[in-house]
Amino acid sequence: MAGSTLFTDAMALTGVGDGVYDGELNEHWTIGPKVHGGAMLALCANAARTEFGPGVEPIAISGNFLWAPDPGPLRLVTTVRKRGRRISLVDVELNQGDRTAVRAAVTLGVPEHHVPPLLSVNPVIPLMQPEPPPGLEPIGPGHPMADVVHLARGCDIRPALTSFEPRTDGGPPVIEYWVRPKGTAPDVLFALLCGDVSAPVTFGVNRFGWAPTVQLTAYLRTLPADGWLRVMCTTVQIGQDWFDEDHIVVDSEGHIVVQSRQLALVPSE
Repeated sequence: MAGSTLFTDAMALTGVGDGVYDGELNEHWTIGPKVHGGAMLALCANAARTEFGPGVEPIAISGNFLWAPDPGPLRLVTTVRKRGRRISLVDVELNQGDRTAVRAAVTLGVPEHHVPPLLSVNPVIPLMQPEPPPGLEPIGPGHPMADVVHLARGCDIRPALTSFEPRTDGGPPVIEYWVRPKGTAPDVLFALLCGDVSAPVTFGVNRFGWAPTVQLTAYLRTLPADGWLRVMCTTVQIGQDWFDEDHIVVDSEGHIVVQSRQLALVPSE
């Protein structure tokens, strides 16, 4: 697996006993020099699901980010807190060396799978078509985001760059992405990664640079259909120090797959 760009390899775990698993996120799953937060959260979700056993999915995961690890080996320590008939809970610590990078609480259950909702307000459908528009370039060699978004080696990521620009009407930024893994169909774990795939919404107020995530919560609403995942990223408020960032991930059939919200630090000027 060393040097692999496959998402399935990135999510691979080796059990070492007593609820402990070893994994690795290499340089292809980084933003700049540091491991991508969404990839770490997906790995935590996989450790919880693996420890609990088959038949359930991570329907909610809440992670606190304590430290940004470097690419390389990681150890995940799981603790089953509850085994319920419908809802179960597993805590996960993601460690590198003697430091904890992420502490996550993973709620396990059975997501609704393509069952018509009683009510759905899906803002993505009227704004984003199921496939990226013609001419929308993937992140890759020569793309302005290629030097930072190394995830593009394992994913086909197509951002609408015009949506990063500050709006002329003073409204909040609404950033649009089309994403899918290379070589396989999107699964639950990849959809969770997409809940943190966007560049910071602070780009919309001309604040660039590293915007470290402090806390991220994601909900899995259904299993993704094969094809592109549409990701819309928005915000409610960008403060002087803190900002919130929301993702809605919608599959090729128009189902809301993942919703996420995070609290992060505003980059300095």
